[in-house]
Amino acid sequence: MNLRNNIGGMPTLGFGTLIPDAATTISATRYALEAGFRHFDCAERYRNEIEVGEALKAGMAAGGIAREELFVTTKLWNTNHRPERVEAAFEASLNRLQLAYIDLYLIHTPFAFQPGEEQDPRDKNGNVIYDRGVSLLDTWRAMEDLADGGKCRAIGLSDISLKELLPIYESARIKPSVVQVESHPYLPETELFEFCQEKNIVFLAFAPLGHGIRPGLLEDPIILKIASEVEKTPAQVLLTWAIQRGTALLTTPKTAARAKENFDISPLPEEAFDEINRIQTRQRLNQVVNTGIPGFIPQRDQK
Repeated sequence: MNLRNNIGGMPTLGFGTLIPDAATTISATRYALEAGFRHFDCAERYRNEIEVGEALKAGMAAGGIAREELFVTTKLWNTNHRPERVEAAFEASLNRLQLAYIDLYLIHTPFAFQPGEEQDPRDKNGNVIYDRGVSLLDTWRAMEDLADGGKCRAIGLSDISLKELLPIYESARIKPSVVQVESHPYLPETELFEFCQEKNIVFLAFAPLGHGIRPGLLEDPIILKIASEVEKTPAQVLLTWAIQRGTALLTTPKTAARAKENFDISPLPEEAFDEINRIQTRQRLNQVVNTGIPGFIPQRDQK
């Protein structure tokens, strides 16, 4: 079993670029490329597409890597849900990344915020201003138009529940290729995962290590025991579990050593895999599915 195979053309091991620091974004992206990562997950919201694009361009040139070997994702932010804003937002991301096409474009969350340049529009009381004048299906139709154009190879949704996904799937002319959500042994999202499997949608897990929150998954007694038994790190065990389960995943190693570690995985024994499946703890680390506001991104003024 090759745990680094593709699912639907997407390399199962992906590098997530949610990194606040510009210099670290560049170095970590290069380290990931050098370690063997070919799947890179970006977003307008992360405010570092320029740095990711620079790192990929330099790393591809240095390593003799063709663009066709990479799978690059980016995302439409909440302030651009109005159909007339979708194409411009996509083109802006494309330009920042210095790419001729995007492999996958995701609606970052199902929530529409007040349109504009401010990513966190808030009222005088500090509450996010939502845009009630546009539906998720309206936005999806504009995404479908993008996919017709050729620069956007596939479209999907992120931070979405099965309840929100179902009406989009049923109404879609172009069905979602990928659904990206938080998932790990404490949040297996079994019902959504099974729906995606049934409909041939790639289930892409973010925070597979519990976002490094401690104490958490990396200190879970079962994960520690299995890591000792198979002579792997707890991180390697968690990444392997996700892929062995049938999902793709995103991880964000920031050093060359961590990138190599994350890429060095091998199948778990069946009994170890089953033991992880029996973990009873349930914990969501990011409430973005309820608000549209990513909990892992510090709030700051738009630059």
